[in-house]
Order: sequence, then C-alpha cells, then structure tokens
Amino acid sequence: MEFAGKTVMVTGAAGALGRTVAEAFAARGAALVLVDLHADGLVRAFGDAHRQVAVDVTDAGRVADLVGAAAAGGVDVLCNIAGGFAMGPAVHETSPELWNDMLGRNAVSVLNMARAVVPVMQARGHGKIVNVAAMGALKAAPAMAAYSIAKTAVLRLTEAMAGELREAGINVNCVMPSIIDTPANRADMPGADPAKWVSREALADVILFLASDRARAIHGAGIPVVGLS
Repeated sequence: MEFAGKTVMVTGAAGALGRTVAEAFAARGAALVLVDLHADGLVRAFGDAHRQVAVDVTDAGRVADLVGAAAAGGVDVLCNIAGGFAMGPAVHETSPELWNDMLGRNAVSVLNMARAVVPVMQARGHGKIVNVAAMGALKAAPAMAAYSIAKTAVLRLTEAMAGELREAGINVNCVMPSIIDTPANRADMPGADPAKWVSREALADVILFLASDRARAIHGAGIPVVGLS
C-alpha cells in the first residue's frame, strides 16, 4: 500500500481522468480529498466515500476558504487534474472569453490551489505536486492558441514552483499527455483510433509515480505521455 497514511488531494476528481487518478490512489491506501466544481458529480462518482470539496478552482477566494480549510489537516500530495480544452478560431479572432476561460481552468486553477496548499506543505517539510500540462505546451497548432498557451503556463508554473520549493522538501512536476482516451474524446472524434491514444490508467500510473517517493529526485520535469499518438 504505497500511499498508506498519505493524504492526497485531487482536483477535477469527478472528471474522467480525475476519477481514474483518485481511484488509483485509493487502491494504494491513500486518504483522499476530492475537489470538483459540482458536488453532485462527486457524489455520483464516489457516493459518500472520502472527503469532498465542491468549489470552482478558478475562484481564488472560494479556493482559499474551502480548500484551505480542507488542507489544514495536512496534504501530502496535490494532483491538479482540473482543466479544460476548447478549439478556437484564429488568433486574431480569439475572444476575451475564450482566452480567459482556457487560462482560468488550466493555469489560474493551479495558482489558486498552490496558494491554498503549498504553505501547509512547507510547514510540514514535505509534499508532492503533480500538474497536468499537455504536449501542446511545446508547440501550438492552428485554432488551439489559447489552449496551448494555457498549458504552456502550466509547464512554466511547474518549473518555477519546483525551483522555489525543492529546498522545502516539495517536488513539483507535470505530465504532458497527447490525446487521452476519454468518453468525450471518443464522442468528438468518432473516426479516430482510440487504441493509439493515452489510456487514463496509463496516465494515472505516471502521475502516481511522480507522487511517490521513487520520484524524490525529480524536480520541474514535464514528462511526455503520448501512447502511440
């Protein structure tokens, strides 16, 4: 039971990847704090199991209050799974709403969670933080500028936090998946071959590795997880 006695906080826990990650930690003995926008989504996914916090992770004030209270008892691992994807128009046609939405869900959420959880980890002298960037953080594609820039921000936040926190015993790293095999992606791309995508379970394996003591010497990494895509 690799994570027995550890408290793991997972954002976006009611989503496809978040649920897979949370279940993987639970299977390895972790106590969970599950964070998601919708309380009913958490209940549908987990019933009344585990501690649950319904909050919009883009809302700095609510995160400070609700997540801060949940983290007060101690958090060993923070997995920032919450995020979002949207295709867009050309750069010159990108609306402020789309721009702010992509940055908010993917990058501002990481910043808000860091404000609430990092001081608790610093006080305890240890912690692991795993963020979810994307391969789009390395090279933008047409009609994906806002998303790619948001995921680039996640990668750069990861690098900056790693340098700031490593001396405090806190490891900060991120995964960079390509296309994840989720029900939503299958519905959006019915002609594609999902066998070439990254399975949620495979991505969870990498996240759990980065959250483990086996990754204690890794700081600021962005690890590509691409399957055959």
